[in-house]
Amino acid sequence: MEGSEVRAWLRCYRCWSTDLEVQVHYEGIHRIDPDSGERADVVDELQEAVVQCLQCMHDQPHLAFHNGRVEPIEDRWERMIAGTPWVASCTVTVHADDVETCSGPEAGDALSYAAFGDHGTREFFTHVRFHKHDDDNTITVHLLVELYARSPEEATDVLEDAARGILTITSLAEESRPPLATGGDHR
Repeated sequence: MEGSEVRAWLRCYRCWSTDLEVQVHYEGIHRIDPDSGERADVVDELQEAVVQCLQCMHDQPHLAFHNGRVEPIEDRWERMIAGTPWVASCTVTVHADDVETCSGPEAGDALSYAAFGDHGTREFFTHVRFHKHDDDNTITVHLLVELYARSPEEATDVLEDAARGILTITSLAEESRPPLATGGDHR
């Protein structure tokens, strides 16, 4: 991608900054060549990367690190860059076995993950208001969710696609977004 086509997606979706960094975590198991002592065959390797804005410190879930460069994630970058923030008040009823923990410091992330999977912990800003155990098998999680979309229909579709249980949206409102900054490194 060249010129302005790159600038359309290579920015923070929250503050518009182009001051980004990628944090790469690599774990690998390699065989050693007995003659040279150098790495030989790769037995197993795992690479995880997170792109983060250095201005506002938010992760950039619309960007991925692939083959040595940052690339847009096709199914979400346009929605996050061209969209506006939407706040939904909703509930998701999930199977109790899908909730790792519902108390302690990890409860919010565990309940958000149970409700929306990776979207609940990486793409959406979630606030678990409370949860209730309906019976031994189900838990209803009550959340406020901020997500980015270009229309209320798209916001609803994104929530429905991400929900890992029965979703009920009680309200959905568009929030204001700061204008695209001009000058400096904000292109």
